[in-house]
Amino acid sequence: MIIKEFCAENLTDLPKVDSAAIKRVELCDNLTVGGTTPSYGVIKEASTYLHEKGVSLAVMIRPRGGNFVYNDLELRAMEEDILKAIELEADALVLGALTEDNHIDTDAIEQLLPSTQGLPLVFHMAFDQIPLEEQKAALDELVDLGFARILLHGSANDQPIAANVEHIKDLIDYANKRIEIMIGGGVTADNYQELCDQTSATAVHGTKMI
Repeated sequence: MIIKEFCAENLTDLPKVDSAAIKRVELCDNLTVGGTTPSYGVIKEASTYLHEKGVSLAVMIRPRGGNFVYNDLELRAMEEDILKAIELEADALVLGALTEDNHIDTDAIEQLLPSTQGLPLVFHMAFDQIPLEEQKAALDELVDLGFARILLHGSANDQPIAANVEHIKDLIDYANKRIEIMIGGGVTADNYQELCDQTSATAVHGTKMI
C-alpha cells in the first residue's frame, strides 16, 4: 500500500482532501522558501478538521527559510513551536537541522528531542543537502535518533525526480524498512505510481496529490 501525503501551505485546500486517498497532510507556511512553521490558529483548525476526517497531521517546525543551520535563539523558538503543535494534537513533527558543512546537526536535534515527547519525527528535505556519498551514514544517524521518516527528492538541485530514481532506490534498499523513505518534489497524483514502481517507495508527498 502506498501512503499519499498532501503538502498543504494553509487551510485553503483542506476541504479537497479525500480521506480515502490521502492518509496524511503535512501543514506548513511559505512554500516559496520550502516551508516554515504555520501559525497556531492554522494548526488548530487543521488538526480539528483533519482528525474529524480520519487524516493524520504532520506539522512543519522550521523558523525561517534559507539554510538549515540554526542558532540557539532559533532552536528555542523551535522548541516552543513543537510544544504548541503537540498541544494542538499534531500526529508528527517535520524538522531538520544541519551543520555548516551539511551534516546532520545531532547536537541541535538532541536539544529538540525532549520537547517532542516521543511524537513521530520526519527529517525534511534538508536531507538532500547532505553530500550523496554520506547520506547512508546520515540515514543511520536518523535511525539512531529515533526518526520515523525521511522526506527527500534525491538531489539538492531542481532536476526532475525521475533523474534521481536510482539513488532513491539505493537509499530505500539500504534503509531496509528501518526508517520510512518518503519521496517528494515533483511527485504528483499522476506520476506517483510509476515513481514508486521504480524506487520501491511506499510513501509519497506533494502539493499536487489532490
